[in-house]
Amino acid sequence: MNSTKWKVEKLVEHSCLLGEGPVWDEKTKTICWVDILNGMIHDYSPINGKMKSLELHEMIGSLAICTDGHFMAALQNGFAFIDRATGNIKRIADPESHLPENRFNEGKCDPAGRFWAGTMALSEEDGKGNMYLLHEDLAISQKMSGVSISNGLAWSIDDRTMYYIDSPSFEVVAFDYEKSSGQISNKRTVIKIGKEEGSPDGMTIDNEGMLWVAHWGGWQVARWDPNTGKKLLSIPVPVERVTSCTFGGDHFEDLFISTAKVGLDEKGLAKQPMAGFLFVVRNCGFKGMPAVEFKV
Repeated sequence: MNSTKWKVEKLVEHSCLLGEGPVWDEKTKTICWVDILNGMIHDYSPINGKMKSLELHEMIGSLAICTDGHFMAALQNGFAFIDRATGNIKRIADPESHLPENRFNEGKCDPAGRFWAGTMALSEEDGKGNMYLLHEDLAISQKMSGVSISNGLAWSIDDRTMYYIDSPSFEVVAFDYEKSSGQISNKRTVIKIGKEEGSPDGMTIDNEGMLWVAHWGGWQVARWDPNTGKKLLSIPVPVERVTSCTFGGDHFEDLFISTAKVGLDEKGLAKQPMAGFLFVVRNCGFKGMPAVEFKV
């Protein structure tokens, strides 16, 4: 399944401690991603080669683009709007203000433009996290509990299925999803991943309905069929800790891949000097779809 045809290129000369959550901004033609532990948002234009960074002085788990061009973010201390020009934080609410040992992790907008984001224990203790949904009116509802490391999210092309990863489970699960209300039901396992593959982390979906999973500890991004549970292909990445992926570029045919260097010792860093970089596979042979924006 591995192929030598993939050209995985370093996109920008910047290394994140825990790079995560790449999102392609179709309007500005830039790729945005976060450095969770350093509390940074990065925004890079492949057109002019310029990168802008916002320092938030707080951990950020994930972000989405808002319809007004600013960011919606899941910070350590809850949901907030982030001014894209200044980095100014306009707080919405923190559903886990009573759980100071937790932080937000992966998040994404659903097909209706609501923002889903899950939490996890800073200690990574199992079962301490939850999944929340931020509605258009900024009300928050809890959608799951007992989550360990809340990660990948994706929705099927017909908007009827939500896919989700809780990393230590080594599974991708599916729910029946109701677009009008955001209700989920009928949880079932659709993909089981062997431990030798690395644990599943961030995820995206292509226009054929196949899932692309970043494998933490697996040196790869892999394409999986949620209908059969089979692994279709693997793109080798030159770093071990692969965190997430998304499609972007003019025709959504470029695959952007975020990575991390957190926890690597000197020997590990010497072996993988590009750990923490953002990578791109240009014209990867597959096509993604635009990220949904948060409605404001």
